[in-house]
Amino acid sequence: MNPQALATLQAHLLPALTAAPSETRRLFHGRGRCWPGLEQLTVDWLQGVVLVSLFKEPAPEQLQGLKETLLQLTASPQWQQCGAHTLLLQHRYLPQSTAEWLIGEEIDEMTIVEGGLQYRVDLGRKQNTGLFLDMRFGRNWVREQAAGKRVLNLFAYTCGFSVAAIEGGASHVVNLDMSRAALSRGRDNHRLNGHDLSKVSFLGHDLFKSWGKVINSGPYDLVIIDPPSFQKGSFLLTKDYQRVLRRLPELLTAQGTVLACMNDPSFGPDFLIDGVTQEAPSLRFEQRLDNPPEFPDIDPQSGLKALVFQRTT
Repeated sequence: MNPQALATLQAHLLPALTAAPSETRRLFHGRGRCWPGLEQLTVDWLQGVVLVSLFKEPAPEQLQGLKETLLQLTASPQWQQCGAHTLLLQHRYLPQSTAEWLIGEEIDEMTIVEGGLQYRVDLGRKQNTGLFLDMRFGRNWVREQAAGKRVLNLFAYTCGFSVAAIEGGASHVVNLDMSRAALSRGRDNHRLNGHDLSKVSFLGHDLFKSWGKVINSGPYDLVIIDPPSFQKGSFLLTKDYQRVLRRLPELLTAQGTVLACMNDPSFGPDFLIDGVTQEAPSLRFEQRLDNPPEFPDIDPQSGLKALVFQRTT
């Protein structure tokens, strides 16, 4: 983050704040490697809260330069006019993802809006807020496809896909995740949107030890797979994704659909397409969903992969 890179950041953020959206959005996505020197930095707009995340430790003088640039931003007319009130710098490279509140009062939790739906998120306490913004189009797609369908949401986290599915008219959603705390937040998210919780199930289990429960709750018209790329002791992308894919024929209805997702930049879409071909040959690749325009990437193969497969037999 040399002075030129910081000037680029400021030149990007000032107009972004001028046109600050009414809903939550990413304002700057350095991790797409489109701006040299800013590859380890992102900026999110959380409806008045500006969250700046650093993914790699900078040199002390670079960190100081970043803070000065951000504080200059808060003195700009654009900051005043957009209604921003809080500036949070998150050090994602530290074990506890330490947060610095540069402007404004500390906020533990807040409700954000995406697509007219409400989600409760954490600020300053956890590595992730509770909603991955790059999956916006994926949630939109699920909402559009869900009417009357029985849905299985694997690696559900805080149930963003589930909220979208119920809002779209799903008959029932089964959410599975090892983290009961994440699923509890998922219940909160459904309640925020006035959803009927009798249409939603929450299974706080290790998937690989709970196939019986998952299969017995099926079959499903739509299966969503959105695992972490790596989660120590529970999921390894290169080994465990195939274990999920080979179970799909047992989970799906005769015309079932799968949304398979992956966000590891080391693997392109072929990793999933080849995996499905090998492990679940009754499924046909249909399309890769677009990523939101606010997530540009120098290599489209490295960004989020959200692939749709359709059962044919």
